[in-house]
Amino acid sequence: MPFCLNPFTANSRAVTLWRAAAVVLGLMLVLISEPAQAHGYIVRSIPEDRATLERAPVRLQYWFSEDLEPEFSSITVRDQAGGVVAEGGVSPDDRSLMEARLPTNLTDGAYINELRVAFASDGHVIVESRVFFVGEPSSDVAGLAASDQAVALEVVWRAVVYASLVLLLGTTALYNLVLLPAWGSKTYPAGHLPPRVMSRLNWIMTIALVAAFGGNLLALLQQTMVFFGADASRVLSDGLWQVVRIGTRFGDTWNIRMLLLALAAALHGAGLYLRGSQPETVRAFWAANAWVMALCMGTLSLSSHAAGSLLLPWVALVSDWLHTLAVGFWVGGLTALALVLPAALRPYSGDQRRQALLAALNRFSPIAGAGLVVVVATGIYSASNWFDTPADFGSRYSGALALKLLLVGLLALVGAAHFMALRPQRYVRFEAVIRRVRRFVPTLQLEVVLGLLVLAAAAYLSATPVPQRQFDAPAPPSATQVVGEYTISNTATPGGLGVNTYDTVITRNGEPVDGLPVALRLVNPAHDWRGVWHSAENLGDGLYVAAGADINRAGHWLTLVTIGQGDEAVRAVFEWDISVDAGVIDSIAPGWLNVAALAGVLLAVGYAAFPLGRRFYHKLDLSPSSLTVAFASIAVTVAIVIAAGMIIQQSNGQYEAAISPPPQVVNSVLPDTASLERGQAALVAHCGDWRQGADWDELIRRLPRLRDEELLTYTQEGWRSLATCDPSLTEIQRWDVVNYVRSMELF
Repeated sequence: MPFCLNPFTANSRAVTLWRAAAVVLGLMLVLISEPAQAHGYIVRSIPEDRATLERAPVRLQYWFSEDLEPEFSSITVRDQAGGVVAEGGVSPDDRSLMEARLPTNLTDGAYINELRVAFASDGHVIVESRVFFVGEPSSDVAGLAASDQAVALEVVWRAVVYASLVLLLGTTALYNLVLLPAWGSKTYPAGHLPPRVMSRLNWIMTIALVAAFGGNLLALLQQTMVFFGADASRVLSDGLWQVVRIGTRFGDTWNIRMLLLALAAALHGAGLYLRGSQPETVRAFWAANAWVMALCMGTLSLSSHAAGSLLLPWVALVSDWLHTLAVGFWVGGLTALALVLPAALRPYSGDQRRQALLAALNRFSPIAGAGLVVVVATGIYSASNWFDTPADFGSRYSGALALKLLLVGLLALVGAAHFMALRPQRYVRFEAVIRRVRRFVPTLQLEVVLGLLVLAAAAYLSATPVPQRQFDAPAPPSATQVVGEYTISNTATPGGLGVNTYDTVITRNGEPVDGLPVALRLVNPAHDWRGVWHSAENLGDGLYVAAGADINRAGHWLTLVTIGQGDEAVRAVFEWDISVDAGVIDSIAPGWLNVAALAGVLLAVGYAAFPLGRRFYHKLDLSPSSLTVAFASIAVTVAIVIAAGMIIQQSNGQYEAAISPPPQVVNSVLPDTASLERGQAALVAHCGDWRQGADWDELIRRLPRLRDEELLTYTQEGWRSLATCDPSLTEIQRWDVVNYVRSMELF
């Protein structure tokens, strides 16, 4: 039987069916996946660890590199004596943010923030503590860093799951891509291989499936023990595992993996059941299982380090999937081959035995070589995501990676010896090496042992935290003003572009004031742009909180805080200079090393896909007319796409400039309480009866759509029945009037 990458040739309907199933299952994996990182870390904290503050902050906030499990993550704040002063958890608006509100009466001293963090991607739980000081710092108090040790039980279940899934994928790939082309014959209707070979393959699949189910059950047990801090007996007796299986993202990924394994077991069982009555279906079941196991390997990537890379997370996810697939084809196929050969070669001896062995090895060798190339390239790309500074190379993660690389190197050396032994005429100078491995079976068994050690090292690496990146960011903008009888403090955190939390603390005579109507708005004067009014929620102790994504560009911004309603309202205005560096880091740009590593991945994938591409190439119509039409079509398509992109970009720019052009005149007066009072007096004294009649009401309704420069024009020229204001008004007085009129929008 000729070599064929697609083993469905005999049954085109089965091809269509299982490819469609693969697409559907692949979409399921994509839909439940979110970029997330095993052993995530803090990317921004307010306050910073060991920060010394003049006064206590309103709240603690910690942003992480991935989403957290709210039910199993918490903050406990203690004073130096160990007393609990505050507690908190995951923000309901941002699952990557943990926060705790602090009381306003914290005294000077040291405060320890105990963090228990459960990451949503793979359920890893870390415990660490951080410290901040109010008043004077103290060298006697220190936090406790999170452990970088891998959990032994987690390493065990990961090793079992990895090894079983790799063996399942390798066995199905070996059957379809190696054994059928090498030994296949229609003489054997049930699978087209001799019964002794099919029997050995069936046993391998059965044992690997049992191990995979067992490893995944152990994974759920260990994860539940970590989440609840309980022992195995309580997890089982109280049914706590069901909470994790149903209510966590780890459980979602686990359910998908178990579903795929159940499907693989059903297909395998159907093949065993029908091998006597409908032997022609056996081959289709084995081909279908190759697709299912390729998808099942993807669930490992969903809970891997790569899935949470801040650098092109989806590229890292795909790269990791390619890495696991290549390991499956190489190490899994090698293990299956070593287990099958003793049974397959049993009836043969002498040259006949050697020819049968070479028929399989000559087909497996290029697959293993392509797998090795992809493994190395994707491994380099993955490493480039985590090693940013020389200090990263001294981490425990780098040690685990070095161990894995050493074992992969040894495995590659044995594989290279086998490659040379298959071509003794080409490698005469390595005759001594060839003589040692020419029997193949013993050294194949050695290669299998090394492959299992590689999988164990991979499990250890996956359970080990990655090096943590350090990000520098300015402190969040914060200021305090005294307006009338109130002392108003306002803080925007993190104080960058995007979503921010606006904390306002109001006191009177040093005592917190609750129950006030407080509204807040962000304004960008340079663009005459303003956000909506946010009604701040009173959380007690004089704290009023609002949140929004109003800050959409760097530059000078105003925060307007209004207390009360109508003419009795008081206004505080806070000025901020917003920097692009102040936001929470959720992505990083690739460097030259990342780009080079990604190029290596593309080249490796191209090398692995070359045989398939060559066969496709030979089927192409390469006549001059066909080539001319093809290249012309490609050129026209590329030109259209580029032109369309340029037109869309230009149109967007023109549209934005048309609906929000820079103002000709910028409001130069802060709309604080003093300005509002002056504006009200000027409006009454110098602008006639503006506050009477339907046109005043209409003007107020239009305020959200009007710019300040338009209102300034109305004071100079009038609007409808609203008379022109006194020409003697100065520009500052007119801006006071504009600010007062603008304040009517809130009420």
